[in-house]
Amino acid sequence: MIKKICIVLLIFSTNGAAMIIDDLNSNRANWSAISDNVMGGVSEVNAYEMNDGSIKFYRLEGLVSTKNNGGFIQIRTNVNFKSKEFSGVRIKIRGNDNEYYVNLRRPRMMPWNYYSAKFFASEDWQVIDLPLSSFIYSRNSNIALGSTRINSLAIVAYGKDFEAQLDIASVELY
Repeated sequence: MIKKICIVLLIFSTNGAAMIIDDLNSNRANWSAISDNVMGGVSEVNAYEMNDGSIKFYRLEGLVSTKNNGGFIQIRTNVNFKSKEFSGVRIKIRGNDNEYYVNLRRPRMMPWNYYSAKFFASEDWQVIDLPLSSFIYSRNSNIALGSTRINSLAIVAYGKDFEAQLDIASVELY
């Protein structure tokens, strides 16, 4: 299942400064909400924008099911940067005390190939830095991300049966 949601996308870089992927305050771009339904799985995904009065955020939620060889839901957007220009991905998130992932993809990678870094989302807002050196290739953990062009960034609930709920207030490269 693929759903389109409208999300802010502001990209800038000035000599080592952060590159804001999304801060919910400027220009709009489309993210895709994707579940394992695209390959026969039965996971359910919902993604939408929310505001709790003091902060705007996106909520990724749904039932992640490993039935039928499935087991993921995600929101994904196109990006355009060279990994050597940045040290990592910074996210401001809160969740339901579960593990989640940020996935990065290079041009011409097959959909089932990606570089991934895991994080834990507690119930309180937190800023998490994921160094690019911590991203592991999905097919071989000995292959580092290295210096390459990145064209896709996804935030993913994956790998086990659970009820996912992740709030995302910002995404940037540092």
